[in-house]
Amino acid sequence: MESRLGRNCRMITATAVIGGMFVGFNIASMSAIIATAQYKCRGPDPWLQGVIMAAMPGGAWLSAILSAWLLDGYGPRQEIQYITGFWISGCMFVTFSVNVPMLIVGRFINGISVGMCSAQLPDYVSGISPPSVRGRLVSMYQWAVPCGMATMFFICLGCSFIEHQAAFRLPWGLQLIPALLLLMCLYVLPENPRWLAQMDRWQEVREVLTLIHGRGDFCAPIVKRETDALIEAARLDKVNADVPWSELIVPNMINRTHIGLFTQIWSQLTGMNVMTYYATYVFAMAGLDDLTYSGAQFIIYAVMSVPALIWQDRMERRPTMLIGASLMCFFMSLNAGLFAIYSRPTTSSDHLDTGAISMVVKGPPARGIIASTYLFVASYASTWGPASWTYPPGLYPLRVRGKAVALSTSAKWFSDFALACFTPVAFATITWKTYVLFAVFCASMFIHCFFLFPETANKSSEEVAAIFEDNGPGSIKYIGTPAWKTRSDRHATLQREINVVDPETNPSPTTRSNTLN
Repeated sequence: MESRLGRNCRMITATAVIGGMFVGFNIASMSAIIATAQYKCRGPDPWLQGVIMAAMPGGAWLSAILSAWLLDGYGPRQEIQYITGFWISGCMFVTFSVNVPMLIVGRFINGISVGMCSAQLPDYVSGISPPSVRGRLVSMYQWAVPCGMATMFFICLGCSFIEHQAAFRLPWGLQLIPALLLLMCLYVLPENPRWLAQMDRWQEVREVLTLIHGRGDFCAPIVKRETDALIEAARLDKVNADVPWSELIVPNMINRTHIGLFTQIWSQLTGMNVMTYYATYVFAMAGLDDLTYSGAQFIIYAVMSVPALIWQDRMERRPTMLIGASLMCFFMSLNAGLFAIYSRPTTSSDHLDTGAISMVVKGPPARGIIASTYLFVASYASTWGPASWTYPPGLYPLRVRGKAVALSTSAKWFSDFALACFTPVAFATITWKTYVLFAVFCASMFIHCFFLFPETANKSSEEVAAIFEDNGPGSIKYIGTPAWKTRSDRHATLQREINVVDPETNPSPTTRSNTLN
């Protein structure tokens, strides 16, 4: 007979994947559509198209800031149900929009749901997952985001052959599917036990832990261990409930806060959002109007995310980010050079309907731009893509982690919002120099990361705190240990974990002797 644990894990996995697809659908919902004749005949200029595109990250930025207050008092499961309600209403606005303001409002509402979902769903999945597969299931959510982007792009590609407004309205309407599937999954899943513990609903805590960890056995040792851990976590949450936001900028914390903020800011300033939102413009400038070439980059994004998610705990964070920054700088510089040397301004004979496609390259240089673009996407997906989410939480002590991560996430969405507005106008006005700007950003992030981003992989909270102490030998005031001197010692970390004895599962010789006596 199939175990209840196996069924639970499959349902939790489905929730993580559907939630990630939910976010990815929205991010890519305009990427292919802006290149279709049915949409372009409405004629938004580069500035207006930037506003339409930026409405989604703008809503996500607002919800990232206000999420702690918007649904205060509701459990994470119920919050996510309300989030799907926002999503459904936003999809209806977008699908049946009769003018640009209505489209912008719909995308803004969808952005609110994306911001809240990206903040709440990974934490919910983590809270209801068995400890042995917790990291894997949360990683499934992260991986499903680029998969959702790829799926939506090819849905838009298929619908582009429809000779009607349905060419773009149908893909927007199909975004309802992951919302409805997520509602169905949440209907059968329990509330997050950590939230129940914060509410002192301990009977429900034990029932949920028995369901998801104990295979129906109320007396299972793992149920007791997880309950004890939640009791301690709830105690710490109450102790740290009154921590003010100002603690993030005190002298011994401000360096950590700035690193977390810039991890998310730099991840956006790499130029990856140019590929995410405006890939069709980039490939049209390289002489390829076939949307299949643009869609291939989303497949590369999804595939190249897998190695980083599997081996992220074995790889050091700092070298990964430095290598990624240098590779992306090189490929952006290569694109800038190819466009600068071989491009020509567009003319009326090119039959292009937007000023954002301001230059055209043909022949071998165009193929070089396409290859460089694909390699750029692969570099981001395997380095800064996952690192931008895994690196910031490890910087902070528990008492300020929630506020600090929320602040860094809001910085990500604000940067995303600004770039979505800026990119079409930049392509229209400064043309190939747009790539130079992103290359400079990538070079700056390499320098910043080298001098100020310490290694945090395989380190406990105490070890990370020691890195930022500025009263030791060789430390720098307000910074701590120089970043380039920090290292990860995974072997020592594994040895410490192996030497920790759990008397209920691996009793020590002394324990066994006492038991026998």
